[in-house]
Amino acid sequence: MACLEVDGHKAMSAGNARDALELASRRSFDLAFVDLFLGSDSGIDLLPRLIADSPWMKVVVITAYASVDTAIESMKRGAVDYLPKPFTPVQVGVITDRVGERRALEQKLAGLQEVLGRTAPASDFDSTSPSMQRAINLARQVASSDATVLIRGESGTGKGVLARAIHAWSHRADKPFAVVACPALSADLLASELFGHVKGAFTGAVRDNPGRIAASNAGTLFLDEIGDLPTSLQPKLLRFVQDRQYERVGDHMTRDADVRVIAATNINLEDAVAAGRFREDLFYRLNVIQIEIPPLRERPDDVASLAEHLLADFARQRPGSPLSFSPQATAALLAYHWPGNVRELRNVIERAMILCRSGRVEAEHLLLSPAATNASPRIGDPVPMEQVEKLHMQGVISAAPSIEAAAKILDMDTVTLWRRRKKYGI
Repeated sequence: MACLEVDGHKAMSAGNARDALELASRRSFDLAFVDLFLGSDSGIDLLPRLIADSPWMKVVVITAYASVDTAIESMKRGAVDYLPKPFTPVQVGVITDRVGERRALEQKLAGLQEVLGRTAPASDFDSTSPSMQRAINLARQVASSDATVLIRGESGTGKGVLARAIHAWSHRADKPFAVVACPALSADLLASELFGHVKGAFTGAVRDNPGRIAASNAGTLFLDEIGDLPTSLQPKLLRFVQDRQYERVGDHMTRDADVRVIAATNINLEDAVAAGRFREDLFYRLNVIQIEIPPLRERPDDVASLAEHLLADFARQRPGSPLSFSPQATAALLAYHWPGNVRELRNVIERAMILCRSGRVEAEHLLLSPAATNASPRIGDPVPMEQVEKLHMQGVISAAPSIEAAAKILDMDTVTLWRRRKKYGI
C-alpha cells in the first residue's frame, strides 16, 4: 500500500472479505489486489463478488502459495493478473501501470463509441450569431471546472452535443460520459437506470445493475430533459447533486461517486417550480452555470452555412461528385421557420441527399411545403400527416399545464409523447 501511495495512487486496505465488499460498495476503485488467503475467507470466492458489484474493476491475485492451478482458477473467476509473493515495489508498479493503461483505453473506447453513436457534426456550433458565440465561449470557459451546468434551449438546438463538448474540453475527457434521458422511462425504471439496483430488488432484477452514476464515475453524467424528471425521484437526485451520495434500488448501502453533472431542459423550469412540478432547491442546485442555446430561427445567418456543412458531411457517405444547393433550395432553407432547429435541419438535408440523383439539391428535394414555411396548415391542405400531427402536438403541449396533462389530452402515455417530441423536435 505504501508503494502505491508513493507512486501517487489513492489506496485503501481491508482485512477480510466482508470489509472489502463494503469498501468497494461505498467507493469506486479501478484496481484491487486480493490475497488468496484472507484468514477464514477465500480470496478466490471473493473475486466474482467484487467484479459483480464493480464490473470495471480489475483484480490482481497475490499469494505466497503460487501454483498453475490457482493461477488458472483465479483467471477463470475474473482476475486479470497473478502476483506471487514475495514481490517488489517495482513489480507492483509494473502491474499498476499496465492496468492503468488498460482502464484508460477502455474508457477512451467507451467515449469514442458514445461519440460515434450520438454526437452530431462539430459544424452544429459554427455560428456568426453573437448569442450562439456567447454560449460556446461560456461552455469552453466552464469546461475546466467541475461546476454543475444547466443547458437550456428548445428541442433540437444541440443541448446534448454541447454537453458532450463540455465533457471533451474538460479534464474528465478520457473518462466515461453517461446519458440518462429523463422522460424515456417510468419512475421505477429510471431510478434503476440512474442509481442502479441489486439482484432481487424487483421482479425481473435477476442480477445487480451498477447504474449510470457508477458507470460514469470520474466522468460526466448528462441528464437530458431534466424538467421531465418524475417528482418522486427529485429528492434522490437533489441529494446526489449536493453530496455525491446515493443508494441503489433495493439496497441501503450509501455509495459515493465522483461525477460531474450536466443537465438540459427545453421547458421553463421557473414555471415548473411555480406549478409545483419541480423542486426549487433542485433547480438552484442544477442552475450553478446556465447556458442558453438560441433557436435556429433567431440566427438565420447560420442556416445556409450549417446546411452546407451538413450536406458535405452526408455527401462523404456516398460515392460520386460533390453535392451543392441550387439558389432555389437555399432560398427555401432561409425561408423556413425551423421549429425543430438543427436536428430538423440535419434530417431535411439527409433526406434531400437521398432523394437527389444529381449533383445539385433542388428545393423539391427538401420537401419544405409553403404551408410549413409561411403559415400553419389547415385540415385538408396538401401537407404530410406528420406535419399536422407535429403542429397539433406543439399546440397541446404549449397550452397544457404539464407534460402529463398534454399526454392525457393526446391519449398517449408520457414515454410515447417523449418519443414523438424527439422525432418532431418539439
